[in-house]
Amino acid sequence: MNLLIGAVIVFASVLGGFMALGGHLTVLWQPFEAIIICGAAFGAFVIANPWEVIKDTGGSVIAIFKGTRHKRSDYLDLLSLLYAILRTARTKGLLGLEKDIEHPQDSALFQQFPKVVDHKRALRFITDYLRLMSLGGDKAMELEVLMDEELHTMSKEFGRAPRALHTMAEAMPALGIVAAVLGMIKAMGAISEPPEYLGKLIGGAMVGTFLGVLLSYGLVGPLAAALNRMREDELRYFHCIKAALVAHVGGSAPAVAIEHARKMLHSEVQPTFHEVEEVTSNATQRLGGERKAA
Repeated sequence: MNLLIGAVIVFASVLGGFMALGGHLTVLWQPFEAIIICGAAFGAFVIANPWEVIKDTGGSVIAIFKGTRHKRSDYLDLLSLLYAILRTARTKGLLGLEKDIEHPQDSALFQQFPKVVDHKRALRFITDYLRLMSLGGDKAMELEVLMDEELHTMSKEFGRAPRALHTMAEAMPALGIVAAVLGMIKAMGAISEPPEYLGKLIGGAMVGTFLGVLLSYGLVGPLAAALNRMREDELRYFHCIKAALVAHVGGSAPAVAIEHARKMLHSEVQPTFHEVEEVTSNATQRLGGERKAA
């Protein structure tokens, strides 16, 4: 939603200001200038990036329209699942979670939190480290170092699409100059024409420079920044998981480990202490009910 609102504000301000100065919008209608700039920018983008990054960038731009992926309720679900896992591990040991770890899609424990289960990469992150912990990786420092290495790699991967868009944005003003030069070449070829006609050609050529700068700083550059922020939020989700698991391996009680995880979150999505206490109490009741049923 912010993307649409921001784009409307940018173009309304620029075009509205131009009209207020007495300009005519028909002068700015130069579709072939736009084709030169956008086509060349996309071609350079394809040259510079592998297919995986191109596909990821396209999917990510669509995701930006949907807004922030992880909301407060999503983090409450994540914290509840982590609490249920850590409490079970503390009472039954990690071996008691073996079936849940190996087949989380069929696990009654994991199925209580479908939003987390639907996040395939986060689910794999959780189960991989639980499996490692069950195999004897129970030293907090070693586990934290390994997680940091994976998160660093993940950060590099998450940053590829925003960097690709940022590079495209940086190229657009120069490509706008290319379009303007081509327009001027066309105008010089008609130098013998009347001034009115020649003026239109020169004005159309200058639109290329205008479009290149506007699209760069008014649309594609902010789009890259928005994607980078969205990826940082996504990485924060994994840091939250890391904090809980490392605290657990370090000997913290489940409630304390979850508090470590909660403190990793930004204020706009961070649940309050009482909200977490409520959902973890519900998780405790569900676990108790499962034990009685068993």
